[in-house]
Amino acid sequence: MGELRIKVINPNTSWDMTRRIEAAAKMYAAKGTEVVAVSPERGPPIITSRYDDAISVVGLLEEVKKGVRDGFDGFVVAAFIDTGLYEAREAAEAPVVGIAEAAMHMACLLGDKFSIVTISKRMVPVIEGLVRRYGLKEKCASIRVPEGDILAYRGEPGKMRDALARASRMAIEEDMAEVIILGGGAMAGLDVELEEELGVPVIDGVVAAVKLVEAVCGYGKKTSKAYSYRWPDRKEFKGHPEILEEWPDEG
Repeated sequence: MGELRIKVINPNTSWDMTRRIEAAAKMYAAKGTEVVAVSPERGPPIITSRYDDAISVVGLLEEVKKGVRDGFDGFVVAAFIDTGLYEAREAAEAPVVGIAEAAMHMACLLGDKFSIVTISKRMVPVIEGLVRRYGLKEKCASIRVPEGDILAYRGEPGKMRDALARASRMAIEEDMAEVIILGGGAMAGLDVELEEELGVPVIDGVVAAVKLVEAVCGYGKKTSKAYSYRWPDRKEFKGHPEILEEWPDEG
């Protein structure tokens, strides 16, 4: 296999977060893997509700379709609620991996139970839904939210790390978690320091997703188009960018 090109899509429009996500992905990408991280032109600056999530999907799909046109070998959806993940798989034949799904499955290989530390109480029910969707309810020890406004610490990684460490320690000691998952792109790059402090595996979903895309591509597999993720039916989408109506065999 030659050089692998992976497009990492942060579905929100915060480029400072996208740059941190890209740095974390590039740090662990294999030699010969090119990582390109982007944010859509449209959408919310951060996704903190189902409403934000729904609005972000169109921008995400635009970036997937651009990536198909540009010949990327795989895609990562870098939002922890796996924004538009299934829809993106319909739009591409190359593998599309979400950071939450990747992190949870990788965590199952490293310990009996995992805990997710995320940024907002409001998003806990959404993440619980993902755990159930992925069939991992029995493997999830807890979903923890640090005290205070984690989003306010985006420019202060030290404060964010300390808040995450406190919540993670409680998950380990009180919930018997053996693996910690960082539940958000805003936490990208904090896994190494937290792992050293906590003494258990700490998973950055961005890194987990990149490594899984590399594995699937290395195995020569692509997204099945038999049923669930078959190409969408061709139709006109009024008021939306024309790229959403393009398909690989149309040039």
